[in-house]
Amino acid sequence: MSLLQLAWKNIAGNGLRSWVVALCALVVAAFTLFATLLLRGSATSLELAAARLGAEIVVVPEGAQTEIEGALLMGVPAQFWMPEENVEKLLAIPGVEAASPQIYLATLVGASCCSVSEMFMVAYDPETDFTVRPWLEKELPAGLGLGEVIGGDYIFATEGEDGILVYGDLVKLVGNLEPTGTGLDQSLFFTLDTAHDMARVSLTEALEPLVIPPDQVSAILLKTEPGTNTEEIAVEIYRTVPGVYPIQSANLFQTSRMHLESLLNTVVIVMMLIWPLAIVLIGMIYLMAANERRRELGVLRALGATRRFVAESLLLEASLLAFCGASAGIFVAVLALYLFRRLIINSLGVPFLLPPPGLLALQIGIGLLLAMFSVFLAALLPAIKISRQDPAIAMRE
Repeated sequence: MSLLQLAWKNIAGNGLRSWVVALCALVVAAFTLFATLLLRGSATSLELAAARLGAEIVVVPEGAQTEIEGALLMGVPAQFWMPEENVEKLLAIPGVEAASPQIYLATLVGASCCSVSEMFMVAYDPETDFTVRPWLEKELPAGLGLGEVIGGDYIFATEGEDGILVYGDLVKLVGNLEPTGTGLDQSLFFTLDTAHDMARVSLTEALEPLVIPPDQVSAILLKTEPGTNTEEIAVEIYRTVPGVYPIQSANLFQTSRMHLESLLNTVVIVMMLIWPLAIVLIGMIYLMAANERRRELGVLRALGATRRFVAESLLLEASLLAFCGASAGIFVAVLALYLFRRLIINSLGVPFLLPPPGLLALQIGIGLLLAMFSVFLAALLPAIKISRQDPAIAMRE
């Protein structure tokens, strides 16, 4: 009988013990991979969101700091206004290279004149924009025209149409942006001219008109000159431009970053509890098995099996159980993240993006190895102990 056949026979003959060991491996692998993917995916989403924003400083009306974070990260519709003349005031501040206004809008709730209920929408100025335009250069070098929109990864055209109904205006969806795992994936982007055209159409076609106050904008994105201190510029903005609040890109999404740090600390604590407990439980199971199987393994030794063969058969048995349990745990973790990612995002208040296939495969491999190592480590001492027993004494017991 080969080593592998013996290991499988022992697994089949000890169902309860095998199930418990496999379950421990499943829990270790599932929790490790789930936590790793969640934390890594959330951190990546925050980085992508900040990079896609493309501005060193975002200026919003005072008191709107939390709203803009919720809009950009979670896709929560937000509307706030400040005078458009602030653009010129900000350009006059030393160190500011460019300033581009944006208007934040939202579709109506449950209205037939809007294809998507409560969708966050961003209108930008193509003449001064330096944030949205870089996204479009590969697909749309000429940019967006009047009545054209581009959506996040989750935005789709109305069935049977090539566009989306917004306030009764059927705008043409010309493409989708790469996913970020944030609220930007469920947002719509278009020019200021398209926004004002929507407002005009909504007067006769929508259940409620789209109101855009004249000479008002929602936010102003700033690009600073190379080598300048953004913190000093932010202080100068706060001092010289009344009614606004400058947010440095490094300080953006601070609430989500704090949530992520708190989540990381929780995961570390739980992992410090689960991992040792799993190892101790598996070790106790194999120590009990060592006492139960003394006669059986004593017969093997008497028939010529070496100590090494006995130890290797037990360790191979543990490795097989670990592999099966960990594989099931990994499948459960990935499936849960894929199916319930929106629920997870809304519950935890952090964005999330699944990694690309290559990185996902690497993280799956690490989770599998950790689970197998845990079970192997737990079974090592019992395997050595049982392999060293005297066959004659074991057969008499």
